[in-house]
Amino acid sequence: MALRRTRASADPDSPPRAIALPATWEQSAAEALACLAPGLGPVSLPSLAEGWIARLSARALQTGVLEAIDAVALAESLRQLVITRRGAPGASTWRGDAKVEPRFVLNLPAFLDSAGGFDAAGYAAAVGTGVQALEVLTGGRAQRLRLGFADLSGLLAACGLAYDSPAARDVANALSALTRGAAEQASARLAEKHGAREPAALLWPAPPARCAIPGLAVAARRALDAAGATQGLRHHGSFALTAADAAEALLGCETGGLAPAQGATRLVLDEDGRVAEQPTVAARRAALLQGERQAETLLAPVPDAARVAMEAAIRPYLHAAAPAPLARPEPARPLPAPRPAVAARGNVWRVVVGGHRVMLRTTEAADGSLVEIGLSMSKEGKDGSALRGLLDGFLQAVNIGLARGVPLSDYVTAFSYTRFGPSGPVEGDADILCATSVMDWAFRRLAISHLGGGEARRLWPDPTIEECAVDAVGLPGDRGPLLPLDLPAQPSPAARRRTFRLVG
Repeated sequence: MALRRTRASADPDSPPRAIALPATWEQSAAEALACLAPGLGPVSLPSLAEGWIARLSARALQTGVLEAIDAVALAESLRQLVITRRGAPGASTWRGDAKVEPRFVLNLPAFLDSAGGFDAAGYAAAVGTGVQALEVLTGGRAQRLRLGFADLSGLLAACGLAYDSPAARDVANALSALTRGAAEQASARLAEKHGAREPAALLWPAPPARCAIPGLAVAARRALDAAGATQGLRHHGSFALTAADAAEALLGCETGGLAPAQGATRLVLDEDGRVAEQPTVAARRAALLQGERQAETLLAPVPDAARVAMEAAIRPYLHAAAPAPLARPEPARPLPAPRPAVAARGNVWRVVVGGHRVMLRTTEAADGSLVEIGLSMSKEGKDGSALRGLLDGFLQAVNIGLARGVPLSDYVTAFSYTRFGPSGPVEGDADILCATSVMDWAFRRLAISHLGGGEARRLWPDPTIEECAVDAVGLPGDRGPLLPLDLPAQPSPAARRRTFRLVG
């Protein structure tokens, strides 16, 4: 096997690692290999794969799940599946993580030949290999296994089938029936040696009598009949579609399980580090078999209802529910049109807050509404540039909100009584005598000027000097009522004497 050497990392924040992998495999497989290998050193696909295969073979003999000759045959089958990119265990097996439940995935498009035919016999054998591998990885104790397939959409596109079509759903149904039947046959073979835990299924949902892939429907029916004729099963369940990990990327799968394709192209970084748009592996495969124009149509995004219908076609043969699809972001709601920013006048206030000179500038539209504010301080300390940058960004966000119709009262409520230095007495403003911060003074100043002076002073009163301390507890709004209250009426001495009683 000819190897090529490259450098790749599991994610943009990780340092690149030296990677050796088959010469024909794409760069995304190198990145997946970097993710599957523990540590930070160089990675070679043959060495990494032989590592977990050797551990699996040793475990098979240690636990008695397989005889020596069967363990050797299993190891060779696993090598062939990895080299041909037809199947592999999940990321936890590659990394040697025994705490994560193992899984096994089969790459559906890898079972297609150059003419578009599907190797049903090879697929059934691969399912049996996956069941054996999972039985060994779980030490023969698991009653449920997690074996499934990936890149259904890539297979359908290569066969010229639109994902959202009855013909595609028939193919998916037949594939699922074949997977279930082959998995239960493998489970029955293990049950003959280690004991059955589950009776063989006698009633099956009927797979389609025929489908668009020649021979697939017949193979599915035969697999189900053979599974039903067994004497019992080792596992309660074995066929389950699970969330994809780096193992799918290593095999070249571009969609997990039954997920539809997201398009015929993807964005990648070229050799110069620039973003470029390239056709997907599924698109290149479909273009060879169906033509470029047809490939783009077959791999176009589909509505959510198409995935729901596809899951309904597969569900009768699954032993566990399919994973939920990835959440899609809701379309952005249009923002209201900005108000006209034609300024007619403005105001400037210059005050001293806690010994620091502060200037507040406002710009108003012709109708008197507030359009823009500006705030500056004469002393910003040793971190002045950082503070200035944060303050400018904050004011820009506020001005955008004002232009889009956010009420000034929302900003006043949010930023009044914020505590940070400088704070304390205010000089130069007859309406505000103390402030917990520059921001507190600025927004209460805006409230008095634009939201009604008396009402604003009542809603946002001055704090005390004690409340201006950075570590103070409580705000002016937490005080008791400030309005004068009538004292309770005091009864006369004679009235109080009448309420006395002699007790003896």
